[in-house]
Amino acid sequence: MIKKSDEKIYDKKKSPFDGKGEILVRSLLNGPEEMYETGRVFAHTTVYPGSSIGYHVHKNESETYYILSGVGDYNDNGTMKTVTAGDVTFTGAGEGHGIEVVGNEPIEMIALILYDKRQ
Repeated sequence: MIKKSDEKIYDKKKSPFDGKGEILVRSLLNGPEEMYETGRVFAHTTVYPGSSIGYHVHKNESETYYILSGVGDYNDNGTMKTVTAGDVTFTGAGEGHGIEVVGNEPIEMIALILYDKRQ
């Protein structure tokens, strides 16, 4: 299977998890069915300047960000860290995170949410 750019699902989201501004999510795989029920998100996400994904906790799932470009303030369970291109973040089940753009360049990242099937 090949998904051409115009076949992807594009979803603009305003202030996710009580964040600021707007993000754009481009689904690379469409939900659990295409992920063999191992996860629910595999997406290319853009967080625009002045925007953020608010702090939120993951229950029974993890989320990984692979930062492609941009600079962000990343909330890692209450500890603030700077993330840049090439960084990978991991938020395990029961943990929380959020991210906010620093500067005038958007953050481009790949987001992956996998179910915690160890339970």
